[in-house]
Amino acid sequence: MTKKEHDKKPKKGVYFLPNAITICGMFAGFYAILSAINGNFLHAAWAIVIANIFDGLDGLVARLTNTTTRFGIELDSLSDLVAFGVAPAVMMYKWALMPFERLGWAVAFLFVACGALRLARFNVQSSSPGSKAFKGIPIPAAATVLASIVIFYYEFYNGVPDKNIFFPVIMILLSLLMVSTLRYHGLKEIDFGEMKPFWALIAFILVLFVLFVHPPTAIFIFAMTYLIWGLIENAYLLLKRRKLKQAEHEES
Repeated sequence: MTKKEHDKKPKKGVYFLPNAITICGMFAGFYAILSAINGNFLHAAWAIVIANIFDGLDGLVARLTNTTTRFGIELDSLSDLVAFGVAPAVMMYKWALMPFERLGWAVAFLFVACGALRLARFNVQSSSPGSKAFKGIPIPAAATVLASIVIFYYEFYNGVPDKNIFFPVIMILLSLLMVSTLRYHGLKEIDFGEMKPFWALIAFILVLFVLFVHPPTAIFIFAMTYLIWGLIENAYLLLKRRKLKQAEHEES
């Protein structure tokens, strides 16, 4: 076989580093499921947060090292379904939804199903060029919102909550947001090769400062801010589009 023929031969194997990081995120999600089943809900919530860190790292490493592959995308989706679909659903069911009986497990399943649909849609749309913003809230963000609620609750109340309609409502809201077409931002919009303003570095330092001072409160605030800011931004964009349509109609 000549060197030219050897170069044309398709390469077998996978890129180790990004896929190994993805597997670490899957392990964190699996640990979260086991912890929730055993009643260690705080451990489960922190495991989901850690899985989110791994999820951000694998994509970042793949982009920076130009090692993004179809295999990696599919593995990442399977990992996300475990860590951010099944794990938070089991955690919330065991922690707060069991008193609602059939409604409780139906809400938990709705979260998993919408998460799977969200991942499938993302995989289809990622192959086509377009806006870098996400359609619908990303499943890691939805899972982190639920994990932050558990962490925040344990910090100030320390235990399993009483029957409260807030928990199924927030899960239904997150489920619908995942399959919606509302725009949410993510790390893939950030170009790390571009020059950034000085205040961006200061903001990053302040975020680290708040995280180190009181992680449970900081994670809860950041997660809720991301959720609410997305709703506010989309409401603003909707009003803006309506005003533009109204102005065009008046001109015509």
